[in-house]
Amino acid sequence: MPSLELKAPSLELKVPPVAVMLLVALMMWLVSLITPVIALTFFVRLFIGAMFAVAGIAVALAGVISFMQAHTTVNPTTPNSASNLVDSGIYRFTRNPMYLGLLSMLLGWAVFLASPLALTGTVVFILYMNRFQIKPEEKALLNVFGEAFLQYQAKVRRWL
Repeated sequence: MPSLELKAPSLELKVPPVAVMLLVALMMWLVSLITPVIALTFFVRLFIGAMFAVAGIAVALAGVISFMQAHTTVNPTTPNSASNLVDSGIYRFTRNPMYLGLLSMLLGWAVFLASPLALTGTVVFILYMNRFQIKPEEKALLNVFGEAFLQYQAKVRRWL
């Protein structure tokens, strides 16, 4: 009997996280066009949305800079080529600051769209990233760094 199971490994580490974020942002925008929105002024939506977006950019950049300073790969599709386990700086608070930054940008987008249903896009992003990006990355990092990664994983949360 043929399996109806999704070929999950075929998606693992294949779609760059920025592309996932952009696809989810597009989906959120489309949802906002056909669902009720909250009556907020343009200025309020822009200001609050921009605050989330700027915070997200700062968190993501802190992650990229930490990787660059450690001379390790920032390529999310090849975690097995990591040369150093980064556990300082922003990585003391979150194991995935770049993805957390993208999530914060999506939250800002949802606020700007003023569509409560568009917020489901952030849930889709988290679920996708956990399954198809983060879990495979963690497996690769465990293979590369062994016990050091397990210790880091035990003391720092995946998102926040």
